[in-house]
Amino acid sequence: MDAPNTSTLPIPVRARKLPPLILHPFADSAGPDKLVESSRASLMLQGLLPSGDQSQQDLDRALLDGRFCEIRMLFYVGKDLARWIEQCLELLDRTEEARNAGICFQSFAALLIQDSPASVQAKLKKWGVADYKAIFTRALGLNSVFSEAPDQSVLSEDFIRNYYRYADTLFATRQSLVNYPEISGCGFEFEIYASGEYSRMLEREWQEG
Repeated sequence: MDAPNTSTLPIPVRARKLPPLILHPFADSAGPDKLVESSRASLMLQGLLPSGDQSQQDLDRALLDGRFCEIRMLFYVGKDLARWIEQCLELLDRTEEARNAGICFQSFAALLIQDSPASVQAKLKKWGVADYKAIFTRALGLNSVFSEAPDQSVLSEDFIRNYYRYADTLFATRQSLVNYPEISGCGFEFEIYASGEYSRMLEREWQEG
């Protein structure tokens, strides 16, 4: 796709400080256990761990339950990412120069995944997120088709089993729908917070103010 030279985009300095990206809790109490069981089941189905007395049907059900848990987690991450992108677009819409630059949803999606600030990447790593690019890609991919968290009963087993392939393709499809300006290198800055962390920070600011 042909994209304008990012160095020439007329983005005012005041519009380059983006809203913080806030991620909310999204896992239920059984989520971590299901993910562990799913990983073990996957290894057993591949013959990499002994299956003991568990049948293939039991292992397959554990695998699907874990994959569905991942889908729900990514759905809620995708909602937070999409909300942040919309906030960024609203911010740019306040200045004529930025508004006329043609920046759209796909521009910020690409920025988020390909060129997040070093401080954001460092914080995600501190949280134990090893491959944030894959997580954000798949979260936004699922966001493009689900407006609400789906029930397991409405999804095919094939989709649940291979959801990550579908999600990657959905993200790529959404990105290809328009010719969008790449905004890496334009000086955009933002921070990332867990929702509880951000609330505590605001409370401190209010108390100090």
